[in-house]
Amino acid sequence: MPNPRLASRYAKSLMDIAVGQNSVEAVLNDLKTLDDVCQKNRDFAVMLRSPVVKADKKLAVFNAVFSGHISNLTMAFVKLMTQKGREEYLQEIVQAFIAQYNEMKHIKVVKLTTAAPVNDKVKNAILGKVAHALEGNTIDLRTAVKPELIGGFVLEVEDKLFDASVRRDLNDIRTTLLDNSYISKM
Repeated sequence: MPNPRLASRYAKSLMDIAVGQNSVEAVLNDLKTLDDVCQKNRDFAVMLRSPVVKADKKLAVFNAVFSGHISNLTMAFVKLMTQKGREEYLQEIVQAFIAQYNEMKHIKVVKLTTAAPVNDKVKNAILGKVAHALEGNTIDLRTAVKPELIGGFVLEVEDKLFDASVRRDLNDIRTTLLDNSYISKM
C-alpha cells in the first residue's frame, strides 16, 4: 500500500545526509539505477515487496546486484531500509527523493504528449513558452506519443494540465450535442 508520508520522510532524511556529505548527485544516480532495475526486472520488484523473503536474503541479493555500482551511503540506506522492514517502499522513496532534488535545484518537469512525434523546432517553441512562464527554473521536458489523441497535444506543467487535443475537442462537441441545451426542456 502506498505511503507518501513515509516515503517523503525517508527521502528527506537521505537528502539531508547526502547534502551533508556533498554527495547528492551520486545518491540521485544510485537511486535512479535502483529504480531502473525495479522497473525493468519485475522479479526484483516482487522480491522487495515479498514478506516471505527474509531480510538477510534480500540484503544478499542487493549486495550481489549493486555492490560496487552504488555508493556506500546509498548501500547503507538500502541496508537500513531492509533491516527496518521498509524495503517495499524503496521505489516510492526514490520518487520522493527525485521530487525533493528537483525542488532543491529548481527543476520543473514538463510532460508533452502528442499524437505523433514532434520535431525539435516544435519542442523548442513549446519549451520557450514554458520557460517564459516559469522564469528562474530549469525545465525538464519529457515527451510521449499517444496516437489516441488524434491530433494536437497535452501539456502537463506541475499540477496544471493544458489539453489542446483533437480528442478533447471531439468529446466537448459530443457532450454539447447530447446536452442539446438549445431545445427547451419539457
